[in-house]
Amino acid sequence: MLSTTTELRAVGAATIRAIAAVALLGMSAQVFPLQAQAAAGVPKSTADDPKVKAALATLKADNAWTLDQQASICEIAAPPFKEAARAAEFKKRLEGLGLKNVRIDSEGNVIGERPGTGKGPTVLFSAHLDTVFPEETDVTVKREGTLMTGPGIGDDCRGLAVLLSVARALNSAGVQTDGRILFVGTVGEEGPGNLRGVRHLFSSPIKDSIDYFISVDGAGMGTTIAAVGSHRYRVTYKGPGGHSFGSFGMSNPIHALGRAIAKVSELQVPADPKTTFSVGIIAGGTSVNSIAFEASMDMDMRSESEAELQALDNRFQKAIRDALAEERARWPNSKAALDMVIDTIGIRPAGSQPISAPIVQVALQAAKSLGVTSPTGASSTDSNIPISLGVPAITIDGGGQGRGAHSASESYDDGPTGWQGPQWAALIVTTLAGLSYLPATLQ
Repeated sequence: MLSTTTELRAVGAATIRAIAAVALLGMSAQVFPLQAQAAAGVPKSTADDPKVKAALATLKADNAWTLDQQASICEIAAPPFKEAARAAEFKKRLEGLGLKNVRIDSEGNVIGERPGTGKGPTVLFSAHLDTVFPEETDVTVKREGTLMTGPGIGDDCRGLAVLLSVARALNSAGVQTDGRILFVGTVGEEGPGNLRGVRHLFSSPIKDSIDYFISVDGAGMGTTIAAVGSHRYRVTYKGPGGHSFGSFGMSNPIHALGRAIAKVSELQVPADPKTTFSVGIIAGGTSVNSIAFEASMDMDMRSESEAELQALDNRFQKAIRDALAEERARWPNSKAALDMVIDTIGIRPAGSQPISAPIVQVALQAAKSLGVTSPTGASSTDSNIPISLGVPAITIDGGGQGRGAHSASESYDDGPTGWQGPQWAALIVTTLAGLSYLPATLQ
């Protein structure tokens, strides 16, 4: 899930650090930080509240409605940077469910509000609108029993359906929360978008009112509590090019690229915190009897630790510059210049929060109340941005079982208990937002 070419020239470690800072858009710490929430303790579960129970019963009884939402919205294409049609339909559906002040912001995010009494925190409850598939992709959804197949059906049409079903169930049961709930369909979560939707939310006036952030992404019953950061670059070596025989003796961009890849392949990274790297794409050359005028590679680096990610980035920067110097030195009599350009194609911050964090404990306890054990882990999701800023955030799965994410044959199987996904989300959201009418024994 990541990558878009932003023309930022890298000229050293200082520049890389500056790029990382820019990627966070100068966001400041929130007024309701993780430390303050930890001190406040874990909110009491709403699982025993009669109205919440009624909402959970509705989610189970009306599960077919949720699946219809999932399938129908998935048949509206939402390729990278072209989510507008799906956003317009999602907005229409939020309005139909009675949410207030439903709008599409300047970045393309769809935002609807479910007001609280004003006594509790604001919970932002989201799923992403975009997919990884190009515009010409056939997005027809095929259904066979509990199985649905189609591009994006799990990632993240499932998340969007969960949002819609939870809003509908809370209204049907007359649940009134203390805090406001923002239902948000974000743009740009997938690779090319580089989290542009959620970045915008946390650089807009709304950022200071977000106390908790929850995203629903994909299928299953897992909880993402840590953010895997990533640095992605396109490195291009450039020269004038020439004939392989007549211009022999000229520095060769493809040879420089080969040197760089060889050096990258020897980089050492820790297993804990997990840190990875990969050259994913290489390109260049015009014919077998030509010295290429340019050659490029796309590099992906990831880590659960921001410090380890930056350390790896520094070693990568040295490797590609050493490769340039070595290729130049190999042909000292060449009058043709060999240059290098580095473009960023995606920077996502890493971050973590303890399993004891109130928002994490709320999610785990909510799953337990449904008879489910939720595994925790780290991933790269919309939650990367709030976690990196110290805002309590998790990404949860939407129930059921998914296979083949990001493939044309992607599938979602609701199985016998898929409705537990929306129930889980509803319990988490209402617990965090709080209920003013909870019995005294539950306060």
